[in-house]
Amino acid sequence: MADGSDGKSTPLGIYDRPRKSSITGIEIIAIALSALWLLSAAIFFITLPTEAAPDGTGGLRFLMTMLAIFMPVAMIWVAATAARSSRVMREESQRLQAAIDGIRQAYVAQSQGRDMAAEPSVNRKLDEIAAAQRKTETTLATLSTKRDTAPVRKSAPAEPTAVGSNEQPSLALGTQAAELEPPLEREDFIRALNFPEDADDKTGFDALRLALKDRKAAQLIQAAQDVLTLLSQDGIYMDDLRPDAARPEIWRSFAAGERGRAIAALGGIRDRSSLALSAARMKQDTIFRDAAHHFLRRFDKSFSEFEEIASDAEIATLSGTRTARAFMLLGRISGTFD
Repeated sequence: MADGSDGKSTPLGIYDRPRKSSITGIEIIAIALSALWLLSAAIFFITLPTEAAPDGTGGLRFLMTMLAIFMPVAMIWVAATAARSSRVMREESQRLQAAIDGIRQAYVAQSQGRDMAAEPSVNRKLDEIAAAQRKTETTLATLSTKRDTAPVRKSAPAEPTAVGSNEQPSLALGTQAAELEPPLEREDFIRALNFPEDADDKTGFDALRLALKDRKAAQLIQAAQDVLTLLSQDGIYMDDLRPDAARPEIWRSFAAGERGRAIAALGGIRDRSSLALSAARMKQDTIFRDAAHHFLRRFDKSFSEFEEIASDAEIATLSGTRTARAFMLLGRISGTFD
């Protein structure tokens, strides 16, 4: 405790230097013991009858007398110095522990404040993306309905064709619309896996619309959207993750069925809080666990097909998408890369 100017005592701050007092209780005890010993020694030697010392022993007797008087005093002060040093070290240890606790509390408070400040903007961004996606799906559904309900022009009657009893005419009525669509470009596939940045990302929505027309790509995108939504409920967003980039040949090894140490670099997510939260939910939430395993299977199958026709640059670009980051996170906690 330190005395303030107004006479009230105020506690020392954890970052203040300890103030050295001139005399402490240890020094007072040492002074009292030293004085008591010196007084006792003086009384003893004064009352001691003087005797003639043998020749040549006077100096030795004087030395022994000085040692007998001052050696205990020296030992008292050595003990007092050691006790004071021990007390100072104990106070410094307590001060250091208090400083560490203060830093930890400040870090936790800062992290919570940052998450609370970032959550509204992220939620607003997700709402905008979801609204734009619903708008796109509604537009696609409207266009599909208009195309199906358009009036059919009557064509000229065709010549009747003789059909054998064992043959059936091939009709185009059973053809799926997806089969008539051109194959999905790799660039659009990669952009769709990253999802639109915001409601104004026209290029991203165009790529997403094209990918949703492709049956295999649509299955992967739907699975990725499910796990991204579930992860966001725990405050885990792919934009916040900064995984270690793995070389394209490692991704190709994974697509070829390699497992273990050779592809361990794919689990490059280092965010401990995201890993801990995801692992805990994987154990406790069956819905999350099923969605995660379904997503991992869809990504594994889709990437194996993509790797056969993709260049190293395209694989590197795909590995930086939000879908790939979710795969790296969930793959690490589920042991996919073990």
